Amino acid sequence: MSRIDGRANDQLRPIIITPNYLNFAEGSCLITCGNTRVLCAASVEEKAPPHVAEGSGWVTAEYSMLPRANRERSRRDIAKLKLSPRSAEIQRLVGRSLRACVDMDALGPRTVTIDCDVLQGDGGTRTASVTGGYVALALALQRLVKDGVLPKLPLKTSVAAISAGIVGEEALLDLCYEEDSSAQVDFNCVMTGEGELVEVQGTGEGRAFTMEEQQTLLKLCAKGLAEIRELQRAALGF
Repeated sequence: MSRIDGRANDQLRPIIITPNYLNFAEGSCLITCGNTRVLCAASVEEKAPPHVAEGSGWVTAEYSMLPRANRERSRRDIAKLKLSPRSAEIQRLVGRSLRACVDMDALGPRTVTIDCDVLQGDGGTRTASVTGGYVALALALQRLVKDGVLPKLPLKTSVAAISAGIVGEEALLDLCYEEDSSAQVDFNCVMTGEGELVEVQGTGEGRAFTMEEQQTLLKLCAKGLAEIRELQRAALGF
């Protein structure tokens, strides 16, 4: 099949990560994946939540889409007086993913909150939030080291995420909106810098899928994430 944007089946959309996009956040970036744009900002608070062990830190995330991030206007969560189930599920995913790369004891009694705001959505907003969220987080931690707050970076590894899926019976990497909306199988993958799995989300939207298809999608994601890790390193300079 021919993809809507002419890409090969195993090809990522063009990805641009612009670090330090905001003046006031401890760490920030704008990540662009094709026509998807997510602004990620990391804020540091000098205290940890009550549920965290004494002396340890915490990393959490919040996710939201601007009203005109999509093709039709959506209501803000604040207007509905509650967080949408989709936003709640995605921000939990982002938080879990980012906690996987941080040594909480080395972080110390502080909280880093990553705000992921979707400026424009064209598929893959959750995976872009994880990928860009890591860059914002790493920049904030780097600033803590530079300011003498921490003796060294409390990072154990990096994390990044990408989507894949089966569309028209073909396995495709990094689905855009049109592909995602017609996918028979939807697949999201979060991996560390060493290629270890943090989270895998696979859903048979139009039909069930086999173990062999799962492995094919996983290998596609691994290929794409290896390329994304290099983009993250370039944005961070380490």
